[in-house]
Amino acid sequence: MKPRILILMHYMELGGAESALLGLLQSVDSAKADVDVFIYDHRGEFMPLIPKDKVNLLPQIPAYTMLERPIKDLVKKGFWRLALARILGRRETAKNVSKNINRLDDASGFFYQARRTVKCLPKIQPDVEYDLAISFLTPHFIVLDKVSAKKKIGWIHTDYTKVFVDTAAELEMWNRLDNIVSISPDVSKKFCEVFPSLENKIVEIENILSPEFIRTRAELGNTFEMMHNGVKLLTIGRYSPPKNMENIPEICRKLVDAGYDIYWYIIGYGSSEIESQVRENADKFGVADRVVLLGKRDNPYPYIKACDIYVQPSRYEGKSITVREAQILCKPVLITNYPTAKSQVQNDFDGVIAPLDNENCAKALAEFINDKDQQRKIVEYLATHDYGNTSEIEKIYKLAEV
Repeated sequence: MKPRILILMHYMELGGAESALLGLLQSVDSAKADVDVFIYDHRGEFMPLIPKDKVNLLPQIPAYTMLERPIKDLVKKGFWRLALARILGRRETAKNVSKNINRLDDASGFFYQARRTVKCLPKIQPDVEYDLAISFLTPHFIVLDKVSAKKKIGWIHTDYTKVFVDTAAELEMWNRLDNIVSISPDVSKKFCEVFPSLENKIVEIENILSPEFIRTRAELGNTFEMMHNGVKLLTIGRYSPPKNMENIPEICRKLVDAGYDIYWYIIGYGSSEIESQVRENADKFGVADRVVLLGKRDNPYPYIKACDIYVQPSRYEGKSITVREAQILCKPVLITNYPTAKSQVQNDFDGVIAPLDNENCAKALAEFINDKDQQRKIVEYLATHDYGNTSEIEKIYKLAEV
């Protein structure tokens, strides 16, 4: 008998975790498992791409659509208990700010709110017991408290040494899961530095990507915004502290001052504060005509195909999906030397790893732009290597065996 699997996700906006989930869903073999997908809020550019011939998309439940909406919307629609829980979660976050002595990026806010709001939510599929329930994005309280399943697992996508979490409180949550899925050995290592007692729960499953899907999508749509002459650089990601996009204008300025005719395109969404900072810095450094913010794009692949070099200037990553997608499309890639960079790129073979500081990043990028022979060798290497990994789905079927 086929196992029955439930996968939970917040929404399907453009983002690394969402792209990873889409790759997983596209790899499902419906002859091997019955897969239900519950998206809390049916929004985002990736929603139409969920393969309904392979998985069953469950209908929305109104309360779940409110989890990340403005609190005023909750009040207007009568979700008073949920609104109060969100407010109490925010207050709890504020109380714990003092614990963040290393001033890491704060990831605790979602945790405290999720721990409060889960008590106000109805059960998901209350008449069904699944063989395996997967929470694809932390916090994992919903899979723990609102789903019936023989086995429950939660995903980790990021470097936990670079974010602030309430380790004592989070440990309790992680301990309740049967397994914790990590996307790479480096992500596992960093997670276990924060939660050493959880090492025996770790299972590694790489982000699943389909080269055929990516190449097909790269042929769709136009990229008229990238018609400038000169070297076309591209960065894709959320406007958020880890992505370091606010430093792109200064790096661009250094390259222009060094005589390079470049245009740096950004596909992104997220923090309006950081997006404004990117725009302000572009004005400050006099490159507003060269740092081109494209906003959201439901299909970023034609833009990757049209660029000359894909650049990921991040402060930290788990394992960047857009870097792998660029490699699948045989594009020269430059990433910064964040802690997990070496698990992403083999330096000088399938990309280049540059220093993180702006001065040396600009120098490395200039050298890469100049070295056409190095770019050619990297492209040739990418063309002869298969970066698809749809067989990773077999590990999920294995976890569903009970």
